[in-house]
Amino acid sequence: MTSAENTAAALTAQLAETWASIDLLGRGLAPEQWLTPTACPGWTVADQLAHIVGTESMLAGEPTPPGASADLPAHVHNDIGRANEQWVTELRRLRPTDLLEEFERIAARRLEALRALTNAQWEEPSWTPVGQADYRRFMQIRVFDSWVHEQDMRAAVGQPGHGDGPAAEQAIDEIERALGYVIGKRAGAPDASSVTIDLTGPVARSIHVAVDGRAAVVAALPDTADVTIRLGSAAFAALACGRVDPAEVAVAIEGDQELGQRIVANLAFTI
Repeated sequence: MTSAENTAAALTAQLAETWASIDLLGRGLAPEQWLTPTACPGWTVADQLAHIVGTESMLAGEPTPPGASADLPAHVHNDIGRANEQWVTELRRLRPTDLLEEFERIAARRLEALRALTNAQWEEPSWTPVGQADYRRFMQIRVFDSWVHEQDMRAAVGQPGHGDGPAAEQAIDEIERALGYVIGKRAGAPDASSVTIDLTGPVARSIHVAVDGRAAVVAALPDTADVTIRLGSAAFAALACGRVDPAEVAVAIEGDQELGQRIVANLAFTI
């Protein structure tokens, strides 16, 4: 079951941890590395950082830059994607060093704002990318999004890192929350079936899903799962975020091979 702390202080610390890791990565990149394409269509390493800057700027109350719909690339399919692309396009005018300074500025501003919120404000109703919830839930998603885009940057420049720790645990928790839908709906696991996903690290855990009318993550299974899927947490996150071709990921499947392959092929759930 999910394991990361979700107090206001813990979520703020997870964001600070991730943003500091991104900042350290960025400070070591050569100018040409910022232009490296990433797994997100049309985005370079610099664009990944620009996306984080844009989202946090929006949350700080700064207006989204204007952009014509006709100028948007084909991979933009919804309003969230449109706003993301408008920020990325606007921030491409900055040199990498200036973009990194802008990131440091907005990260500091957002952390200051989060630390000033009362407990009641963390519980207030809020829009989130997964529907109406509260502000705490939104910040869980912000940890996930920031960590995933950091991993996109690292993968592009061949500098893996920050694969474990509280923010990584929170990111894996976010994927775990989606597994009932992924395994039950997308992969079509049959009623009365069971699945174990065994993550070998750096985030190590066993996640169990039982299908009893509907699929849901459970603390334990009464018997051995019908299928066990074993892989590293980095590969698990990349699959869940649609960053890699499932056929190219090393995954060990024990038990029902057909169901296991179907789950791996359908793990992607992010927009």
